[in-house]
Amino acid sequence: KLLNPLIRVQLIDWNPLKCDAIGLKQMPWFTSIEEFMANSMEDSKKEDSSDKKILSAVINKTIIPRLTDFVEFIWDPLSTSQTTSLITHCRLILEELSTCANEVSKGKQDLLKSVVVRMKKAIEDDVFIPLYPKSTVENKTSPHSKFQERQFWSGLKLFRNILLWNGLLPDDTLQELGLGKLLNRYLIIALLNAIPGPDVVKKCNQIAAYLPEKWFQSSATRTSIPQLENFIQFLLQFAHKLSRSEFRDEVKEIIPILVKIKALNQAESFIEEYHLDDL
Repeated sequence: KLLNPLIRVQLIDWNPLKCDAIGLKQMPWFTSIEEFMANSMEDSKKEDSSDKKILSAVINKTIIPRLTDFVEFIWDPLSTSQTTSLITHCRLILEELSTCANEVSKGKQDLLKSVVVRMKKAIEDDVFIPLYPKSTVENKTSPHSKFQERQFWSGLKLFRNILLWNGLLPDDTLQELGLGKLLNRYLIIALLNAIPGPDVVKKCNQIAAYLPEKWFQSSATRTSIPQLENFIQFLLQFAHKLSRSEFRDEVKEIIPILVKIKALNQAESFIEEYHLDDL
């Protein structure tokens, strides 16, 4: 209780959303507490004292609530720079907390819960991809086409920023947010409405590139994760449309995407159907 007001003063100018924000271990109060704990531990009689719990208590009662406030009231999930910086500080702080406290802290749970709630709100409030008649967007320089493109890439940016939390948030949470609520509800619908061509291939490649590698590392399976089924079906339908258009050479670009997301059975059938055995 005595330390909290002193530490809060040092945190007045601290903004974990800025890439140049000072790290936890570089803060003056942190090094002071570490030195105090080290001196305290030298006395074997104090081995079981509460001194060694000071750091975890400060992180739980002062640092994590401060971080949570930034998440709830200031952080913009559509900003990649803010998200990257926030993740860096969350990772450092939670790693430090895990080394000095064995139990799962309520502060950590509240922080990560606030991250999930904020990202859900961003999906609900900030993602809007209009669907216009294809005749309206055929002209890439038309206002409708430009607006639709801008909104798609904004949604895809949020998709990327959500999946950057890989390693801090559980896989099922990220898959529900990124795949269930954003990819399947918004991005794929926009792709279905798009005119087949290289631009759509580029977008599909970007979607696949943002998916965490660890989701597909199991060598025992030849099928992808369930939430990607809609994306896989879109890729197959899109390839069929490409094969009948002037962009049929782009069909082969679909194979690496299917392989990346572990849709191996579909990839093999695809190769046979379009006679792409050289791949």
